[in-house]
Amino acid sequence: MALQTTTPPVHQKTGYRYVKYTFFKVDPAWRKLSSQERESSKKQFLSSLNETGDKIKPRSYSLVGTRGDVDFMLWSITDSLETLQGFHSDLLKTELGKYLFTPYSYLAMLRPSEYFGRHSEREPVGSKYLFVYPFTKKREWYSVPFEERRRIMKDHVQAGQKYPSVTIHTSYSFGIDDYEFILSFETDHPEDFLNLVMDLRTTEASKYTALETPIFTCINVEPEKMLDLLGL
Repeated sequence: MALQTTTPPVHQKTGYRYVKYTFFKVDPAWRKLSSQERESSKKQFLSSLNETGDKIKPRSYSLVGTRGDVDFMLWSITDSLETLQGFHSDLLKTELGKYLFTPYSYLAMLRPSEYFGRHSEREPVGSKYLFVYPFTKKREWYSVPFEERRRIMKDHVQAGQKYPSVTIHTSYSFGIDDYEFILSFETDHPEDFLNLVMDLRTTEASKYTALETPIFTCINVEPEKMLDLLGL
């Protein structure tokens, strides 16, 4: 695909959607409840997840065993902040919701690429693993002339294309959250993602990185298993 020679009209709003990665931690007090109480709270939480309809279809991931500060994550894509707000409010109103903390929460939007014109929106492909992290560039990056930045990003992207088993999802957080981008990578082969990140360290673009942590290794599971992994 040939690169465009002009900056795409990013002011157009068509196709802009909200992306939310919400990481939850369960209060240890929940595990001290009776098995009947825990089971009832999980069923209520699942019922709330299933009542979202077509406006928001969260994907569920477990981080039990991959991180110590979070237990599970919901990845949501929607057209409306109000829909997103209502969805999370309903979850917190459940019995399980009373025992949940959100140590990390990332809000972003999908929009066309500034450099290549392709839209950032891709539906989740359903890979087994998802790697998520916030990303911010150094301010010096934005003083580099546009055509030079595009050249640098082209080389950066070409390095990533050596790993077709990894699908990248880029979303933009400028002004609506604490970071500039939220990146996530889907793959069935974690070793490919590890090698991809190592290769990207050698690109010219990497010297303009200001922040790219924390990094979350998420395992794609059905909502029922996501909750069962918390404790039966």
